[in-house]
Amino acid sequence: MLLGLTIREIVLIDRLDLAFRPGLCVLTGETGAGKSILLDALGLALGKRVEAGFVRDGAGEAAVSAEFAVGQNHPAYAILREAGLDGDGETIVLRRLVRSDGRSRAFVNDEPASVGLLRQLGDSLVEIQGQFEQRGLLDPANHRMILDAFAEHAGAAAVAEAWRNWRAVLRREEEAARLAAASREEEDLLRHHLAELDALTVQPGEEDRLSARRALLQSAERLAETLTEAIGELTGAAGAQSALARAARRLERARDRAQGLLDEALAATERAGNETDEALAVLEAAARNLELDPRELETVEERLFALRAAARKHQVAVSDLPALREAIAARLAMIETNSDTAVLLTRATAAARAEYVAAAERMSRARAAAAARLDAGVAEELKPLRLDKARFRTAITPLDEGDWGEHGSERVHFEIATIPGAPFGPLARIASGGELSRFMLALKLVLAGTSSVPTLIFDEVDSGIGGAVAAAVGDRLQRLGTNLQVLVVTHSPQVAARGAHHWLVAKRLSERKTVTSVEELDPDTRQEEIARMLSGRTVTAEARAAAASLIAGGRA
Repeated sequence: MLLGLTIREIVLIDRLDLAFRPGLCVLTGETGAGKSILLDALGLALGKRVEAGFVRDGAGEAAVSAEFAVGQNHPAYAILREAGLDGDGETIVLRRLVRSDGRSRAFVNDEPASVGLLRQLGDSLVEIQGQFEQRGLLDPANHRMILDAFAEHAGAAAVAEAWRNWRAVLRREEEAARLAAASREEEDLLRHHLAELDALTVQPGEEDRLSARRALLQSAERLAETLTEAIGELTGAAGAQSALARAARRLERARDRAQGLLDEALAATERAGNETDEALAVLEAAARNLELDPRELETVEERLFALRAAARKHQVAVSDLPALREAIAARLAMIETNSDTAVLLTRATAAARAEYVAAAERMSRARAAAAARLDAGVAEELKPLRLDKARFRTAITPLDEGDWGEHGSERVHFEIATIPGAPFGPLARIASGGELSRFMLALKLVLAGTSSVPTLIFDEVDSGIGGAVAAAVGDRLQRLGTNLQVLVVTHSPQVAARGAHHWLVAKRLSERKTVTSVEELDPDTRQEEIARMLSGRTVTAEARAAAASLIAGGRA
């Protein structure tokens, strides 16, 4: 609820401090007194655009602040907390300073803020119904939310959750499909590499063994010559074997005469002979082993070169080829797993979509039922407001799948046709400001209780009407005021008489300058003002009696 409005140096207002109350609050005054300036000043505090000439002549800066009281669960406090501002106070104060050059500064609870934050808070605190207000009920972006609140259907959360789940699964499916597409491009190459490595069947330490064998085979011919020469040195008449045998025989013949002196020599000679025989056997065995297949060197080199070529191809060591083979096999297994996952995710996406469609269809049925109730309720209110020729409807239009969202699969917008036979169009097409305000009044009556906005302002709601129609407008404003704070700028005595509180806006001369003043009226002055509204400048006794009758009727 709007508690107070403080205005400094705006157009005809030099200093003004207003305190408002709950219920229906009416502001009256002669044309040009400054009623619209009050609304424009409030609009500044609510984040509206600064118009040229707002700052009073001779003043360097204008200021306006609006204080509101709302419950702690009101959306405005969530907006404050999201903006990092204090959201624990009992009231919310919006303040705007405007310089004469048009630049402005904004404050929320005395902390610097953006004009955008003022506007966001203002939209949650006040709704102004007038010819040039394109927010609130006139903004098609709000119509779906308004209808859903009127429907009181619990399925909105289910639709939003189903949408988020579908989107999440779809994103995973798309990522899996992307990976699968990329994998398919490398799968053939990976399989080719795996086949090559499987054909090689690289064994641990194989390169070292092949390299050593190759070196041996390359030296086989020279080694054979060396072995032959060595065997020749040990065998034959001049060989070591024959020489040791001869030496042993001579020592044996002289052994008896040597009295043991030759025993060790003879034993050593025998041992040397045995070692020579063993060495000859080893050399002959080595020579036999060198009798190799002449194609073995070619075979060993082909194998060794094949291993090294594979290692160069994959830029790894030969010893790392087995590990590479396992890595490629694992990558191929993952590709196959991803392919299976993509299939599963495709099924999951289809199931999530079906769940969303079912939830959206339930919401659509609830919206259709609520739209029928809303249309019927508005139609019932239009006739007393002299809008009986107007037709209202809630249009629910299915959207293409690409436009579906967390709020469902359809667009909701309110339409009106003011002339019989004319096509339906947007609400804002109503040309008359008063006509539009009365229409908004009818819609607000039907929607009472569905909005968290605690303060409604009606401008020009009584334009071009009088008598019974004005009384009907006043009655409906009074009904709205039982649950909300309603501010109405009016020229109608029937509307003014319904107010719970009444302020008179007037112009007066102060220190050689014209200023706007606002006075809250007591019961006597209020009756006098309504009498003036009935009779004009000259207030008659009959006018006072009629005013008293209107006020009494408003209390009934």
